[in-house]
Parts: sequence; C-alpha cells; structure tokens
Amino acid sequence: MRHEAKERAETADKWEVQLRKGCLELAILAALRGGKLYGLEILRRLESDSDLLVSEGTIYPLLSRLNALGLVKSEWVESDAGHPRKYYVLTPAGRQRVHEMAGVWTRFSSSMSRMLAPLRKGGQ
Repeated sequence: MRHEAKERAETADKWEVQLRKGCLELAILAALRGGKLYGLEILRRLESDSDLLVSEGTIYPLLSRLNALGLVKSEWVESDAGHPRKYYVLTPAGRQRVHEMAGVWTRFSSSMSRMLAPLRKGGQ
C-alpha cells in the first residue's frame, strides 16, 4: 500500500510540474509587459507575482527560444555592479502573442473553474 501511495504522490507531483512548465512561456511574456528586465529580475517577478519558482537553467534557454521566435529581443547593458546584464523586452509580435495567450488562458481557466466548482463545494 505504501508503494502505491508513493506512486500516486509522484504522479501528482509530475502533473503539477508539467502544468507549471506549460504556463511558463505566458508568465515570462507577461512579466515583460511593463518593460525591459534582466534574467534575475524576471525570475523574481515570476516568484513574486505567480509563485512560479524557476531556476536560471530553465529560464535562459526559454528566453533564448523566445528571442529566436522574435517575441522578445535582448541587449547587453553595462551595470553599476561591474558586469554587463542582458536585458529582455517584448517585441511588437511578443506583445500581440502575450495578449492572445492571455485570452486563451482566461477562457481555459474559466471553463476549468466551472468544471471544478462542484469539487470545491464538497461534491463527488
């Protein structure tokens, strides 16, 4: 029995990880809606605004992919800290994409909320 409970817990954990990964692109684009940010600022914004805990090893490849898709652009800027920082900003295509994705997310999350409402009320 303990083995089955452990497998169920691991499956639930994997599902949550996949759900969070699926939302990450939208979250990054949304974090950049207010202007340019460097990588660590994006990580902090994700953590503070969405409770997404993302490692640098996850976010930088995704930022690179978003850059290659033309959704963000990047530039190196000298900093007072002594080393340059790579800043990211939404392109016009990125602004359009984040609005499209937000619309899809709003419709999807609304329909899922309706479907799950009976569970929150203690229903079967």
